[in-house]
Amino acid sequence: MAGMISRVGTWRLVVAFCGAALLAALPAPASAQRELKPLSEEQIDKIREALPEKPTAKPAEPRKVLIFWRCGGFFHGSIRVGNVALKMLGEETGAYEAVVSDDLSMFDPGKLEQFDAVIFNNTTRVQLNETQREALLDFVRGGKGIAGIHAATDNFYDWPEGAAMMGGLFAGHPWHEKVGIKIDDPAHPVVAAFEKKGFYITDEIYQFRDPYSREELRVLLSLDMSKTNPKGRREDKDYAVSWVRAVGEGRVFYCSLGHRDEIFWNPLVLEHYLDGIQYALGDLKADATPSAKLANPPEPALCPAE
Repeated sequence: MAGMISRVGTWRLVVAFCGAALLAALPAPASAQRELKPLSEEQIDKIREALPEKPTAKPAEPRKVLIFWRCGGFFHGSIRVGNVALKMLGEETGAYEAVVSDDLSMFDPGKLEQFDAVIFNNTTRVQLNETQREALLDFVRGGKGIAGIHAATDNFYDWPEGAAMMGGLFAGHPWHEKVGIKIDDPAHPVVAAFEKKGFYITDEIYQFRDPYSREELRVLLSLDMSKTNPKGRREDKDYAVSWVRAVGEGRVFYCSLGHRDEIFWNPLVLEHYLDGIQYALGDLKADATPSAKLANPPEPALCPAE
């Protein structure tokens, strides 16, 4: 009996040790807020060199945007680069001035109204209270705008109106590799940067679940599945990358590119961001009729053969 107890005790120690080793080997949950380290001069120079020289549309009046980056879930390391790039994008082209914050109180009615648009930069699991939710809905429906970058769709799981406003919910990222992007709506002003040509890019690419639907969204960019590794779970093989939509009198722009630092010094992507943000602000006029409701759907511009 004593030998059996000894052996049992030994196995318990082995199991405990192995369990602890396994837990130690697993990546720690990437959550909550982190201190944002300053960018290097080299990174800032890369951003500055990639910026458009001027905005596509002249602002109707001075614009002020909130660049919001709070994370209650996964924290993207590219947030710090994105914050700087998005701020420089507006201020150095004259399209808008920006306030960068992770403070939820910015969505209180008395504070939110100072802005013309909110940019959700890689936010995850943002939890707004009921007053803030209503304030944000009123903000957009009343004629202002939202722009979402990458993880902006990884929010509002328990708030259907918020998810519908953004246009979809994150449902995994099957790709983190080079993919082909087609231009679904080549003549649309928000994708003018790509000059009606599909392109290749390396980034983490999302797939979406309801409320994502072309019945509600004007899809501008999506994966060219003829030039992309056939992953993903959607039966319709519809993997949107960028879209716009109207919400009441306001406007929403979303682009899922933005996981990797270098996305924020890619000249074409920065120009696309700027045009999308100017659309959200109301300065760049563009049609937001949902793709599925167009009388004459455009012919997509596919990726060239490599």
